Amino acid sequence: MVAPTNVLPVVAIDNADADVEAARLDVVFQALSDRTRRAILQRLDGEALLVSELAAQFDMSLQGVSRHIQVLVRAGLIHQERTGRISRCSLTAGPLCDAAVWLNRYTKYWQQQFDVLASTLAAIDARRDAAAEPPRSKRRTTPKPR
Repeated sequence: MVAPTNVLPVVAIDNADADVEAARLDVVFQALSDRTRRAILQRLDGEALLVSELAAQFDMSLQGVSRHIQVLVRAGLIHQERTGRISRCSLTAGPLCDAAVWLNRYTKYWQQQFDVLASTLAAIDARRDAAAEPPRSKRRTTPKPR
């Protein structure tokens, strides 16, 4: 009996897809690791800008900003459209969504930390409320003289 020949290639394709996806995420996270590149993405949120308009906001040369933009283009985070010497950039959110999906897998750990924080704050509030209550006066009854 001959084993089906399509089983091994399917597994190899799945592994290859996972490797490609991991490589894409590597490039996206590497691009996002720089403060200037994150600032460029924030500036492009909702509008397309010329490279010169982007560069005006940074204390660096136009060439320096262009290098950052090229990193973002290679990561797929920015679409750059050139008309002659004029270059307009716009945000491409797809890779950010992929990164968010990957990060979302770990929200259960963040949520646990928020739960611990919430219970700690509740305990602090309870102690503060208990300390703020005025002490109740105890009535002493003196025995009547006989």
